[in-house]
Amino acid sequence: MQFGIFTVGDVAMDPATGRTPTEHERIKAMVAIAQKAEEVGLDVFATGEHHNRPFVPSSPTTMLGWIAARTERIILSTSTTLITTNDPVKIAEDYAMLQHLADGRVDLMMGRGNTGPVYPWFGQDIRDGIGLAVENYALLHRLWREDVVNWEGKFRTPLQGFTSTPRPLDGVPPFVWHGSIRSPEIAEQAAFYGDGFFHNNIFWPKEHTRKMIDLYRERYAHYGHGSAEQAIVGLGGHVYMRRNSQDAIREFRPVFDNSPVMGGGMSMEEYMEQTPLTVGTPEQVIEKTLAFREYAGDYQRQLFIVDGGGVPLKAALEQLDMLGEEVVPVLRKEFAKNRPAQVPGAPTHVSLLSARGTGLAQEQAADLG
Repeated sequence: MQFGIFTVGDVAMDPATGRTPTEHERIKAMVAIAQKAEEVGLDVFATGEHHNRPFVPSSPTTMLGWIAARTERIILSTSTTLITTNDPVKIAEDYAMLQHLADGRVDLMMGRGNTGPVYPWFGQDIRDGIGLAVENYALLHRLWREDVVNWEGKFRTPLQGFTSTPRPLDGVPPFVWHGSIRSPEIAEQAAFYGDGFFHNNIFWPKEHTRKMIDLYRERYAHYGHGSAEQAIVGLGGHVYMRRNSQDAIREFRPVFDNSPVMGGGMSMEEYMEQTPLTVGTPEQVIEKTLAFREYAGDYQRQLFIVDGGGVPLKAALEQLDMLGEEVVPVLRKEFAKNRPAQVPGAPTHVSLLSARGTGLAQEQAADLG
């Protein structure tokens, strides 16, 4: 099982000091967080993609390429690649290039985004969001798997005899997760292709998360990719830790209260009861995260937010120290207990390359037989 962090790259005021970092400071902080994640032994760093304030990660491949040059092991991913407003040809080429530069340490998460005005900025209509997600990914899927593509659709100009360059590393495309909060159509899309489904559950109750994951697992099996238990699932999480829970709550409450997406309604305690947000000790984070398996089943990837809402870089790095030293080692051990043998691990470039080799060998053996 993979553990890591994801960030939306928001530029927010630290409510404890009243200071808001500059865009430059926030970008550099994201890089520092990624490097720290590798240092403490985490498996994945993922960045969002946004084209509006107060966010800075408008070019994920640029940032991940920079981080790739400064890391050796950690998987570099996105916590949303906008499949709706990006040209799938450009996605195919950008992420294949990044895959080569990072020696295969790349996957990505497709999503529609959560900001309506972005659509017309890139020449699209938000009312076409689902249609764009379905059609654009269908093209991207082919561009990574076919050397020459002829294609015609509704939302972009046709392609005739087109080859995306560079080709994926070793002929193996980056693994794709489809990220969704509320859209069953995206769970269906992930199941249809046999891709991963990442339920970004940080704002939602477990009943909704269970419903979405159950749908994906059922449809994954329906399309013949394996049993429901073999479907590839990822979950989000949001943590803030201190050695005692009172300090964690005291420090994080202003962040919660000033958050445009968390504060202003229910109390922080009510919010923690209903969502994956955990503010407390490392032991409390372990206990709550292990409970995710009760409604998500055995899954493959767990990502945490540690830096949003104005949490200063120093505190975010301290969260990573606690994750790496105290939380993730226990989670690895506990999640491995009684894990059924048929449940696969999280896909990596190495595992996908190995699976392709096995598949080719089986095809050759069948031909000879």
